[in-house]
Amino acid sequence: MIRLVSTVAVLFIATGATAIGPDTLTAARAIPDAIAGRFREARGFQQSASGQYYVFDRRGHTVYGIDEAQTSVWPIVQIGAEPGRVIEPTAFAVAADGSFVVADAPGNRGRIQVFSPVGFRIGGFMLPGAARPRITFENVVLNGIGSLQYTGSSILMSQPETGALVTEYDLSGQTSRAFGALRSTGHESDRDVHLALNSGIPLVTPSGEFYFVFQAGAPAFQKLDAQGRLQFERRMQGREVDQVLAALPGSWPRQSANGELPLVAPTIRAAAVDRDGHLWVSFVAPFTYVFDADGDRIRTVHFRGVGAVLPGSLFFTLRGRLLVTPGLYEFPTS
Repeated sequence: MIRLVSTVAVLFIATGATAIGPDTLTAARAIPDAIAGRFREARGFQQSASGQYYVFDRRGHTVYGIDEAQTSVWPIVQIGAEPGRVIEPTAFAVAADGSFVVADAPGNRGRIQVFSPVGFRIGGFMLPGAARPRITFENVVLNGIGSLQYTGSSILMSQPETGALVTEYDLSGQTSRAFGALRSTGHESDRDVHLALNSGIPLVTPSGEFYFVFQAGAPAFQKLDAQGRLQFERRMQGREVDQVLAALPGSWPRQSANGELPLVAPTIRAAAVDRDGHLWVSFVAPFTYVFDADGDRIRTVHFRGVGAVLPGSLFFTLRGRLLVTPGLYEFPTS
């Protein structure tokens, strides 16, 4: 039974303050080329508490392990449609204990699988209905089963078709709860567009609260308490966002006369929460905003590796370093 938590939303506007100038972070190191060259398309780069790195190679249909010294690499989960393997994977997340989840789509059916640190399948379940993308970027699904968080005991996903922003599953596939009211979009008459504009990235803070970053449409995020009740919503604004807002379309035509879903392009590439509970949001344009626990913008960040880096994924290690794809870079955050 889906439980929606209703509340009165307090809407704030996070405006760009002139005192917040751009801050360039330079990579401290990157996975060596001899290892990184094995990956066809690294879409996830994370680390467990033990120090082991994990790389999600979406195009290679494989999850790899890398030792903490970054001297060796090995496949943990490999391609295949059968349970214990992955096919057409779209999302990946690691818990502190090294267990991890992969979302894939055998036979165009959404599937979640849970693996031990060495790749043994310890759980999994199918999602109802066909896997249908609503947001795409560079031919990659970015919402729904393409966006999940794994706490080690539950899985959080964006599934606005359920009527809530966030759906939480236990490891057996039972819905624990659903929370977060869908935002008004002005496209309620077109259900597919309305749902796409309510798709996003669910995140858990170190204190057990939640952020939900809307991935398409006008840039915004919500903060919810541990029970899923809305604390506040903030629109993200600033000089850097102007070009993003100016490029937003007013309509999304169907791709064919057969009723194919409109594919909505995102405004947000990636988001993550650091050890201090600060929210980092990377836009499709080359900048990242950082917000404090009260939702106020405190930094504007650019990433630099060999050249400018446009993050496709962000992950904070327990030691406070930031792992970024593409490039498999490791950044200090101060």
